[in-house]
This record gives sequence, structure tokens and C-alpha cells, in this order.
Amino acid sequence: MKRYFSSIFIVFLCVTSFAQDSLYKLGPNSQRKEGVPKGIVSKYEWQSKLYNNFREYYVYVPAQYDSTKLAALMVFQDGHAYVSDSGDFRVPIVYDNLIYQKKLPVTICLFVNPGHNTKDYPDNRFRASNRADEYDVLDDRYAMMLMDEIIPELKKKYNISNDPKMHGIGGLSSGAICAFTAAWEHPEYFHKVLSQIGSYTNIRGGNNYPSIIRKHKKKDIKIFMQDGSNDLNNEHGDWWLANLEMESALKFKGYEFKFEKGSGTHSGKHGGAILPESLIWLWSDIKTK
Repeated sequence: MKRYFSSIFIVFLCVTSFAQDSLYKLGPNSQRKEGVPKGIVSKYEWQSKLYNNFREYYVYVPAQYDSTKLAALMVFQDGHAYVSDSGDFRVPIVYDNLIYQKKLPVTICLFVNPGHNTKDYPDNRFRASNRADEYDVLDDRYAMMLMDEIIPELKKKYNISNDPKMHGIGGLSSGAICAFTAAWEHPEYFHKVLSQIGSYTNIRGGNNYPSIIRKHKKKDIKIFMQDGSNDLNNEHGDWWLANLEMESALKFKGYEFKFEKGSGTHSGKHGGAILPESLIWLWSDIKTK
């Protein structure tokens, strides 16, 4: 009987979680529109000298890209989740629409998958062997891999601005804290942070960020945060409370940030539904032509 009621409770939780996430739907800027020029997405592979491992990455180039003009740069961790035209985020579609509407600058988007110890990647790229060691640690190693290895490769082909205000970085879950760490460690390079269901919990010490933010001099970082009140709560911590602690610390230090609160779970449904508005706010300080 006890096992029966436990099973019923688990089913109840699953149904409740689905109901919370079902509140969030993709809007028109996340859908293909007739007459909007389509950017090009290309897939590559990289062997990192810094980590001595392998990863796939994707590059989005908008139709409006002009090699005689400086383009903005936006980096997404867990790139496979963001680059898909049928996933929760559909970044290439969103950028096609918003660049066409002149609500975002012409931007090269870099989608980077977490590193894996061989080229035999897991079907679920979130299970890559080096993900936690790259994303959840509080150091600049991953940022240096981007800055010294992959982005220079990108700049061989594309005219990307060196202005940190023209550089953004984002991710979901551990990819979100990874994005924040990159900007925190190198605000002279990454100015804008997109944090979705951020793992500011004790996976690799991320729970220390609120106190670190409070005790350090304010850095030139602009942050958009999203999380839901039904996010994870496990041995690593409470995601919702951790994001609230981040909000409090950022507010205390006077950071330019926005926190979009919802009732979703640890999924991309809410973040994907508001991605166009998130990006517009994040890049609102950059004039488009």
C-alpha cells in the first residue's frame, strides 16, 4: 500500500510539473515568418588544447551580415539545445526575426557543446563527460577556452567587434552559471549575461556567488535572469531560492539586471517562451541600424 501511494505521489508531481510548464508557449518571434531572410547555421568540431577533449559547436550567421561592418557576438552553452529549430529556444529563428525587425544588432551566434573525453558523444549532449567540470566550477578556465581557442577561430572568418558591450554569453542550468562565471571573471570581454534556470547551487561551489558578489567591487556586467518557483530542490540546493539570493545580491550592489520570475520547472519552456523579450532587453543599450 505504501508503495502504491508513493507511485501515485510521483505521478501527481509529474502531472503538476507538466501543467506548470504548459503555461508557457512560444510566441510569433519564435516562429518562421514569410519574407524574413534566413541566416545560415554551420556545424564544426573542436579539440581543446586547454581541456584535452572534444566538442561540437555551431555558428549562426544572419542574412544581414556584412563583412565590412562589425558584428556583435552571442555565445550559448549547451549549444545543441539553443540551435535547434524545433526545441524550446530556436535561437536562429528568433535572431532572424529580431534582426529583421532591427530589435537586435547583426549578431554572430556561437553555440558550444560541453566537452567530452572522446569523439563518441552521448546521444544526450547534456551528459557530456566534462560538462560539470567546465560549467559549474568558479574559475576562468572555460572562458579562456572560448577567448583563446574558439572565438579566435571565428574571427578568422567573421568581422566581430572587440567591444565587450557587443559580447553576450548565456545558457541554461549549469550553462547559465557558466555564462555568469565567464562574465564575472572577464567583464572586459563579456558584458551581457543570459541566465536561464541558473544552477547557483553547490554543484561545484556556485552557492557562494551571492556572498562573492556582495563583497566584491561592482563589475560592468548586465544580466537577464529567468527561473521558476517549481525549479529543482535536491542535495545540491534549492534552485529557486538560489536565484532569489542572486537577485538580492545583484540588487544590493546596484547591478543592471532583470529577473523574470515564473512558476515553471527545471526546463526550457519558460525561458524559451520569453527568449525574444529577454534578448531585446539584454541588447537594448546597443543601437541598431
